[in-house]
Amino acid sequence: MILLAIEIAGSIFFCSSQDITKKEIPCIFPQVAKFNCRNHYRKPIFYGFIVAKDYYIKKKKKMATLKLRIVPAKKLIDGRHKIRISLAHNSETRYIPTDCIINDESEFKDGMVIGRSDASTMNVKLRNLLNYYQDIIDHTSFISGYSCSELRELLVRKRDYNNAKFSDAMTEYLEELKEDERNKSEKLYRLACNSFIRECGDLFLTMITPRDIKKFRKNLEKRRLSPTTVRIYMTLVKVVVHFAEKRKMCKYEDDPFEDVQAPAANVRELDLTVDELKAIRDINPTKYNIGVARDIFMLSYYLGGMNLVDMLEVDFRKSYIEYYRQKTKNKKQGESKTAFSIQPEAREIIKKYMRPNGKLIFGKFDTFGKAYSVISRKMEAVADQAGIRKRVVFYSARKSFVQHGFDLGIALETLEYCIGQSMKTNRPIFNYVRVMRNHADNAMRKIFDNLL
Repeated sequence: MILLAIEIAGSIFFCSSQDITKKEIPCIFPQVAKFNCRNHYRKPIFYGFIVAKDYYIKKKKKMATLKLRIVPAKKLIDGRHKIRISLAHNSETRYIPTDCIINDESEFKDGMVIGRSDASTMNVKLRNLLNYYQDIIDHTSFISGYSCSELRELLVRKRDYNNAKFSDAMTEYLEELKEDERNKSEKLYRLACNSFIRECGDLFLTMITPRDIKKFRKNLEKRRLSPTTVRIYMTLVKVVVHFAEKRKMCKYEDDPFEDVQAPAANVRELDLTVDELKAIRDINPTKYNIGVARDIFMLSYYLGGMNLVDMLEVDFRKSYIEYYRQKTKNKKQGESKTAFSIQPEAREIIKKYMRPNGKLIFGKFDTFGKAYSVISRKMEAVADQAGIRKRVVFYSARKSFVQHGFDLGIALETLEYCIGQSMKTNRPIFNYVRVMRNHADNAMRKIFDNLL
């Protein structure tokens, strides 16, 4: 097959005469619009100084390659391995998971499953999947213009999902959460999805109806789960189903969740009054771990209700903070960065725990897991020592910050910005408002001055 070689501004571009049409040429290469391409399927088109055969171009062009792999670092919880398709392109590598799982590494050699009774079946399935993806690559024009991540997304979106089940959608969604390192979210989604499969069965996606969703809710309520838990589980299952629909795994004329009401959310009365917060601030801790729990709690309040996972990622050497909430950084669209100055109250606590690299380590509680554990276990003791007789948790710092600001008349949009929350789209006028760092600084100063 003859390929067209085009010289534009000193660069040479190649494309197959079978991959372009008369309409596409002016759009892609304006300089060749003057050519009469009416008969380009029958005759080679010449431009510039070189026309080459297909095999010559392939030597010069970086092509995407697909191989079967297992990734030891992505071992499943039970020790088994999921076989993945390795996509190498433009000096990068990305992985596409399959639903083929082996017990250990000895069952996979040279890109083939071995030593299993179902090895031949697995190999045929994997080979067909490789061929399917390779066919997409072969029929994608100008593939060198894609990054490896973009090409992976293209392959995943074009995958043939005939007769896909709920568990297939669950697997793919959980895989994305893992890649984004949203480990806590991944565990919660897994619980919700496994509950759906347990209560309703592993249904084909196209067969899920409002009746199944109502059955799911009813069975969760029979298990005496709280309305909040039922609502969360239903919401997470809904996210996975809608994810599947976006990925073309299924198509619904009527949304299965359209006529199904989730239980009303309970309003968590976890905020503290100004006096209660001052009591926590001013306690003289009787034990080291109670002191650390108090400091983490107050630092969260002084940082606009910042989550612990974000605290441990921030570099505190500067006089201000710019960060993206780990919880929502992959879900928000548009600007999602929060920035504000570090107030003196926060700096006093930061000095106690900051390391030379600007990161925080809370004494012997030197990992996220240990710090999260001490704040979870000891907040009750902190509240008890402060003379507070109601439930206090780490989240109370975030909720109290917002409530105190609202009571002082600070605009909700400014408070939402301070805590890294999305501005609500049901308030159209504020689409024209840009909350900036100085707004956040002024709001924080007003809230903290109220504690004096």
